[in-house]
Amino acid sequence: MSRTGDSTKRPIKKEHLLRARSILVYLRPYKGLFGLGMLLLLFSSITTLLVPRLMGQLAGIGLSDESATSFFEIADMQLDLMDMRTVAVLLFIVFMAQGLISFLKVYVFSYVSEHMIKDLRQDLFSHILRLPMTYFSDQRVGELNSRISTDIATIQETFTTTLAEFIRQLIVIILGLAFLFYISTELALVMLATLPVMMVVAVFFGRFVRRLSKRTQDLVAESNVIVQESLTGIINVKSFTNEWFEIERYSDRIDDVKKIAIKTSIWRGIFAAFIIIFLFGSIAIVMGVGSMLIEQGLEPGLFISFLLYTVMIGASFGGFASQYSAIQKALGAIESVLDILEEDAEPVSVAKPQENEREEHISGSITFSEVDFHYPSRPDVQVLREVSFHVHPGEQVALVGPSGAGKSTIASLIQGFYTPSTGSITIDGRPFESYDLSFLREQMAYVPQEVLLFGGTVKENIQYGRPGASDEAIHAAAEKAQALEFIDRFDQGMETLVGDRGIQLSGGQKQRIAIARALLKDPRILILDEATSSLDSSSEVLVQRALVNLMKGRTSVVIAHRLSTIRGADKILVMHGGRIVEAGDHDELIAREDGLYAELNRLQDQSQDLLV
Repeated sequence: MSRTGDSTKRPIKKEHLLRARSILVYLRPYKGLFGLGMLLLLFSSITTLLVPRLMGQLAGIGLSDESATSFFEIADMQLDLMDMRTVAVLLFIVFMAQGLISFLKVYVFSYVSEHMIKDLRQDLFSHILRLPMTYFSDQRVGELNSRISTDIATIQETFTTTLAEFIRQLIVIILGLAFLFYISTELALVMLATLPVMMVVAVFFGRFVRRLSKRTQDLVAESNVIVQESLTGIINVKSFTNEWFEIERYSDRIDDVKKIAIKTSIWRGIFAAFIIIFLFGSIAIVMGVGSMLIEQGLEPGLFISFLLYTVMIGASFGGFASQYSAIQKALGAIESVLDILEEDAEPVSVAKPQENEREEHISGSITFSEVDFHYPSRPDVQVLREVSFHVHPGEQVALVGPSGAGKSTIASLIQGFYTPSTGSITIDGRPFESYDLSFLREQMAYVPQEVLLFGGTVKENIQYGRPGASDEAIHAAAEKAQALEFIDRFDQGMETLVGDRGIQLSGGQKQRIAIARALLKDPRILILDEATSSLDSSSEVLVQRALVNLMKGRTSVVIAHRLSTIRGADKILVMHGGRIVEAGDHDELIAREDGLYAELNRLQDQSQDLLV
């Protein structure tokens, strides 16, 4: 399985270009407009190249060849005002055309890139949501977020400006050199003789500055991680009074960023100074040679055009390195995005379900047969061993056991987040893999120990269980979940904002909203993963009442830490070391005094006595 890589600059090789072509599928719907943009780019480059010729002609009008004995006598010559006005009008027309074409070019490229990037963003986000849990276990959320934001922005910048500017500079260099040779082969050869030195120095400086830039990017990324960790764990920062520590940690990192950034700027300044000195030194040499050629018959106006073309080509060469560097970075971003898009997705539908669309239902029976399992990221650790059990429709089954016994893994397998290494799972007697995965998950609900609420309103978080549900249905679900008791106390009721990750609500309140969400979904199979383990006694009582309403008539798989919460379960499966070591109801298991369930019960009773 490929992993997301960084989007730093990499050498442009044939294989990178061939792979990057895959991204052009997003350009295909807009290829006509993109072609128009390229045509406008060509016209824009040509009009740009007309300016030095007209400027030279303007400067050279009316100069008397007979009176010109050297280059430095050009300033003493007289101009023909009528011809000068004609050229000035032509220059005005060229500038107007250049402005109009540039506007159209920018608009067309922006229009195409915005539509293309919108399609790419949507496909990337949709694909990420359809990737299996095995993929997410290997990835960092920050990296995936970077793919959607930073890398996509890099690609967008490439198709909006970088690619067009790169091609424009290439056209200017090629056609500009052609004009140089047209004006004077001798001067063109003198000018070209300086290019190899400039290119060698540019490559050397480019690599050196690129390494410094990469180090700066790495340090900036590290400083961003410090900010993210500090804000995510702000409660811990404040409770340990470690504000000073985080400030010092962040300050040290951004101080390193400052030092390397200044060092990079110094070397960039040295490089820029070299280019300026070398370029204008070359122009001085050309002027010396040109003065001799003027004496031999070269028109002064053409020579001035030659100098202007030389400056224009030099500027394009100067910008060429940065554009090439930007394209290198874009290729890295494209490959990182393609790495994700080429991952195998789950066979789930991302189409919006219609109200009352589900015509058939599962009854809710679950059967595990000799299931073994290990996580793909830890193939040497056997998590489940020969697990077999059957849950009848509407039955309440509890999973208990010490941490690491495999309880949550069973919950993940029931939802199809992973597939067994060996053995089989059936739903209503049919192999799990024979079902449409979306169809099954639509009829399951999961209430975790740590509830994640989205940063919207109470109503929006409950409605997440069934998007588009009516206000009446949401109100009924909240009532059954014992959530109206606190929602009605809020000034804004259902429209109360819960804050980031539900920070404005208590643990018990968040649990009851999660239960209301599950009730609204009306599932056939319910999975509760230690839903009351982190609550205080008063909150637990309210949540337990809500859970009773939630489990009525549904197949329920309850992972429990507090054994007192599952005494009424139809069946209790006791797990240890990835195996089911005991099974029965509470009375049967508690009667086995030497059993693991009885031992766990005694330990919890002793812990409770110590607390009292």
